[in-house]
Amino acid sequence: MIAKPQSIVVAGKRFVLIEETEYHRLCDAEQNEPPIPAFPKPDSRGYVPALEYIDVSIVRDIIQLRRKAGLSQQELADRAGIRQETVSRIESGKHKPSIATVDKLWKVLNKPKSKSNTKRRATSSKSSR
Repeated sequence: MIAKPQSIVVAGKRFVLIEETEYHRLCDAEQNEPPIPAFPKPDSRGYVPALEYIDVSIVRDIIQLRRKAGLSQQELADRAGIRQETVSRIESGKHKPSIATVDKLWKVLNKPKSKSNTKRRATSSKSSR
């Protein structure tokens, strides 16, 4: 069983105390994240290869949305119903995902935060009429 971490309040902000080894593990995990790939360079006439650009754009969006959601590759893969290795290969550019795979990832990454907020907004807009 994982022990609940101790917390302290400093200047009105809550902080959680963790072991130094866990802190270093988390820092290492962040450094091991794949870099966001650069867009392809234009050719001598100034044209960018469209298909390459689209591929890189999809990968960049997946990486940025996954990081923004605070998900690891494993968590994203579990929620999307695909293997973690597939997410890793997509993010590293070693694999071009199918439309079905991109759709699964997109649905997880663009899922609304909570349905209760949507219901509250709908209710409050009706009452304001």
